[in-house]
Amino acid sequence: MKYIATVALLLNLGVAGIYAHDKPVKMTFSGTGGAAAINLQQPGTANVEESETGNGTFGAFTVRVISAETTSPQSSSTCSGPTHLYAIRVAGGAVLRLEDGSLLMMTVTEGSDCVDLAAQQGHCTLTFQIKSGTGRFANASGVLTLTETVLPVAPDVFGNPVFFADTGELTGTVSGVAREQDDDRDERH
Repeated sequence: MKYIATVALLLNLGVAGIYAHDKPVKMTFSGTGGAAAINLQQPGTANVEESETGNGTFGAFTVRVISAETTSPQSSSTCSGPTHLYAIRVAGGAVLRLEDGSLLMMTVTEGSDCVDLAAQQGHCTLTFQIKSGTGRFANASGVLTLTETVLPVAPDVFGNPVFFADTGELTGTVSGVAREQDDDRDERH
């Protein structure tokens, strides 16, 4: 009986060791953004959709972000001045997809955009809490931060920019990804 308990404990520890480590994440991307067709029904907001493609810690990936952003300028100590507009992302989510089909589902916990009208660019930050995943991310947890620079591409009939080019990175820590798969990927880069 003692032998069976010891074997069971070793197997448990072995499996936990495969999944329990924290993995620092750095993934760069580029893509586009604009108004979203999906409406999150948040009062006083407009919906934003971003579609990004990139590479990094887990290899090539795509990420789609849907979020609700305040439509009235907000006050900020870090984004102020006569040519600056500041908006808060109040809700949303994202799905990150790897080449092997693994998905990482995330919820927006906070975010903001600082738009400099004179420089014709915006700087955005979103923080995501990992909710769940599939494939390599089946046991994933953690927090990722998206930072990006946004440049206008096309205006509407009134001259307001409505389609944007995005570049940036995702950083943070993800726990619960199988160690063997991460190590294989790290050796190739």
